Amino acid sequence: MKIEKLIQPGVIAALKKLYDFEPGDNLVQLQNTRKDFIGDITLVVFPFLKYSKKRPEDTATEIGKYLVENINEVKSYNVVKGFLNLEIDNNYWTSEVLSAWRDEYFGKIVTSEDQQELAMVEYSSPNTNKPLHLGHIRNNLLGFSISEILKANNYQVVKTNIVNDRGIHICKSMLAWQKWGNKETPENTGKKGDHLVGELYVEFNKHFKAEIAELMNNGLSQKEAEDQAPSIQEARELLRKWESGDPEVVELWKTMNGWVYKGFDITYKRLGVDFDKIYYESETYLVGKKEVLRGLKEGIFYQKEDGSVWADLTGEGLDHKLLLRSDGTSVYMTQDIGTAKMRFSEFNIDKMIYVVGNEQNYHFQVLAILLDKLGYAWGKSLHHFSYGMVELPSGKMKSREGKVVDADDLMEEMVQVARKMAEELGKLDSLSEEEAERTYEMIAMGALKYFILKVDPKKNMVFNPEESIDFNGNTGPFIQYTHARIKSVLRKASEKNIELKKEINILPEEISFKEKELMKRITLFPAVVKEAGTNYSPAVVANYCFELAKEFNQFYHDHPILAERNEPTRDLRLLISATVGKVIKSGMKLLGIEVPERM
Repeated sequence: MKIEKLIQPGVIAALKKLYDFEPGDNLVQLQNTRKDFIGDITLVVFPFLKYSKKRPEDTATEIGKYLVENINEVKSYNVVKGFLNLEIDNNYWTSEVLSAWRDEYFGKIVTSEDQQELAMVEYSSPNTNKPLHLGHIRNNLLGFSISEILKANNYQVVKTNIVNDRGIHICKSMLAWQKWGNKETPENTGKKGDHLVGELYVEFNKHFKAEIAELMNNGLSQKEAEDQAPSIQEARELLRKWESGDPEVVELWKTMNGWVYKGFDITYKRLGVDFDKIYYESETYLVGKKEVLRGLKEGIFYQKEDGSVWADLTGEGLDHKLLLRSDGTSVYMTQDIGTAKMRFSEFNIDKMIYVVGNEQNYHFQVLAILLDKLGYAWGKSLHHFSYGMVELPSGKMKSREGKVVDADDLMEEMVQVARKMAEELGKLDSLSEEEAERTYEMIAMGALKYFILKVDPKKNMVFNPEESIDFNGNTGPFIQYTHARIKSVLRKASEKNIELKKEINILPEEISFKEKELMKRITLFPAVVKEAGTNYSPAVVANYCFELAKEFNQFYHDHPILAERNEPTRDLRLLISATVGKVIKSGMKLLGIEVPERM
């Protein structure tokens, strides 16, 4: 917070003058004054008592008096026990709001390009055997938003995706198409390619489960039945053929993956996320395989009698980790080792951030250790952005059984709910049909994104579509409507030839508590963006936007703006409104959310 940088040196100077003591910055504890006390910023004086050798109240009074006499911006002070509450002059808050309004980059850290570190953010990471679902939506929204927040914190960002386009799960869909697909294609069925392939994956598992049940009826254990079922044996054979380069199998693989990629692109576009670089497991796993074999040759890893390759991690307090199967095929870890090597060879990465659910905590702990063992200095600096799972009110989703919330279906449902609620409330009656449809989409996507991003990423969450599209409460549409309301005020001001002042030379004689609180909240935005970048937390930005919008609506309800007869008061209120609108737009953009001009 900027005001802290103003007050802190003054406090240090006061302690030097009053008590011949010069504290470190960490000893000067400043915080926002509680709303039930008078003041803007509070100094905790308890750490200074052993130097002042006086009571807390006397120490606070002496420091407060010094600050009023020596810092122009400190208007007055009051003491509550060991807390010194400082009231900042209204001129300071007004000048800060003016500065925010004029500053094109308000909220962002802007320095020269040669000072930028490069952060690579991996997110999405889909499998090409099924369409994107609700869990992928949370992943994509978190990854995209973290990327935008890091850019605002002066990072050069490369948004990347690793597509899991090979492996036994892919072969299950391929086998299902060969055996039960009836030569269906996206073209002859009208289905999105990722949906078609996802249906085939479900079809495979339906047959697979039936085979397991039959084998268990014949006396096999469940584990034996799962291993010996004809379908899984055929899928494994397809994988072996693919890895050996069988032309027919490779051609089918390319065709079906092509269907899926076209489907993914449609989903990504509607969701509003993109990537600067896409890696494919089919290209990275061989690099990883070579690294594992090098590690085996150098004695870093070991080989069992069946030919499988393992890493002994007991020295790190973990277990033994499989890196290559006995038939020579690779595992996810193999691919991630290869992908990491390729990325660090291609980009001069300072931060590598993996946006992956907390179910993979162990995986990334092991990946960092293995890369370090293989001699890569950057191995242990990898950051796993571990986030919680997203569920529905009805519980967890299961891809194999087709019990998932499809991303495309969810987005379409959100638009329908937005249309229904907006029509019932008459929110968009003044818009043309084309404008209304565009706004329905904006409201729906804003509701979806905000509902997911406002939650602390580390926590599991339950997504409720209807609760997310509410024009009241902590929701995207509430914040979007606040922005549209501000734009309406600005349009009406223009129609009445009321100019939005870029300088305010005459302050109102009185500034209300709500006006001041709103100005103070505006000035917090840069610190909020910085905190969100430090903690990789879009929720910090989301909830700030809500609090700002809520504060504005309370102000709007109690304070006339254009109808205000006192010109300095009107000008200040119009400036505050315009700056709030600007900050809401900037904050929501960091979340990947558009805000409408009219609602």
